[in-house]
Amino acid sequence: MTSAVIVDAVRTASGKGKPGGQLSGLHPAELLSQVLRQLVERTGIDPGLIDDVIGGCVSQAGEQAINITRSAVLGAGFPEHVPATTIDRQCGSSQQAAHFAAQGVLSGAYDVVIACGVELMSRVPMGFAAQGKNPFGPAVGARYPEGLVNQGVSAELIAARWKLDRATLDEYSARSHARAAATAAAGGFDREIVPVVSGNTKISTDETVRPQTTMEGLAGLDPSFADERLSQRFPEIEWKITPGNSSPLTDGASAVLIMSEEKANALGLQPTARFHTFAVTGSDPLLMLTGVVPATRKALDRSGLTIEDIGAYEVNEAFAPVPLMWQQEFGADPERLNPRGGAIALGHALGASGTRLLTTLVNHLQATGARYGLQTMCEGGGMANATIVERL
Repeated sequence: MTSAVIVDAVRTASGKGKPGGQLSGLHPAELLSQVLRQLVERTGIDPGLIDDVIGGCVSQAGEQAINITRSAVLGAGFPEHVPATTIDRQCGSSQQAAHFAAQGVLSGAYDVVIACGVELMSRVPMGFAAQGKNPFGPAVGARYPEGLVNQGVSAELIAARWKLDRATLDEYSARSHARAAATAAAGGFDREIVPVVSGNTKISTDETVRPQTTMEGLAGLDPSFADERLSQRFPEIEWKITPGNSSPLTDGASAVLIMSEEKANALGLQPTARFHTFAVTGSDPLLMLTGVVPATRKALDRSGLTIEDIGAYEVNEAFAPVPLMWQQEFGADPERLNPRGGAIALGHALGASGTRLLTTLVNHLQATGARYGLQTMCEGGGMANATIVERL
C-alpha cells in the first residue's frame, strides 16, 4: 500500500508582522522562493521531478495576489513545467495544502509534491483582501442576524465558557515564550530554520520570541477587544485577551517535501515521518476557534489511536484559550502540548502556519523519538484541520 512520507520540512525564522520587522523588506513571493530553493538544495532532489507545489496564503491580494505560489516557484528557478496553486482555508491554509499534497500521493496522482505557505502581514495586512467590502453576502447575514464576531471575541467567549481566568492565560503564554527560548538556546530549531537573505542581512533567528516574558509583565497589558456593545450582547465576557496572550502579527514562510515512500526509496532519500490520518471539520462560526476539538476527535477515531498514544500535540496558539480549552477537553498531558512553544512565541504567519507547525512537530518527534504527533489548527469561519503523523 502506498504511503505518503515527509522527506524534509523547513521554515523561516519569524519576523514581526509590521513595518520594520526583520522580514518586512522582502516581497512575499521572494521569501517563499528562498525557502523552496533551499528545500530542494537540502535534499538534493531535481526540482523537475516535482509534480505540483501547493501553497497556503490567506490575504491573497496586493503582493500576495495572482497565485503567489506559482510566482514563488518561478522565482525559485524551478523548471517552468512545475505547476503551483494557492489555497485559502484561513489559518489552516498550508496544513490543508499538506493534506491535499499527501492525499494526491496516496491517490497516485503525485509522486513528488511540495506543500508550503507564506504570509507577510507587514506588507499585506490582515483584512486587506476584503477591500472594505462585505465578503459574506446577504444569506450569511440572514442566517446569523445578530452578526458574527472577530476571532478575538471568539477567544473571549471560549475563555468565559471554559472558565479560563486571566492568570491562567498569561501563565500559559509566558510558558510558550520560555519553551521557545529554551529550544532555541539548545539548538533545537537549527535543523528546521533555513536562513533567508534580506538586503545584506542573513536572518535565522525568530524575532517574535521574548525570553524575558513573565506573568507579571503580561498582567499589565490591557485587553485588546473590549467593546461595550459586545459586553451587552455577551455579558459573560470579562475581556481577558491581550496582545500578550495572543499570537503576534507575523511574517514567515515554510515548506514540506512530500512523496510516496517508494519514490523516496528510489531516490535514495530517508523520510522523517509518514502521514497517518487526516481530518477536517466545520464548527460554529461564532465560536470559530473550537473546531480543533471535533477535528481532533475525528482524527483519533479514524486512526484507532488514543490521546495517550500521541507523543506531542501541536495545537495552534492563535489565542491562549484555544490550546487550554483543547487540553481540558482531552485531558491531555500539558508537557506534550506545544513542547517547543507555540504561536504566541513563534508567531502566526497565517497562511504559513500549518506547514510551520508540521515542521516543528516532525523535528520534535525526530529529536525525542516519540512515535506519533498530532497537529490541529483553528480556522476563520469556524473550521479546523487535524493531522496525525508517524515518525520513521
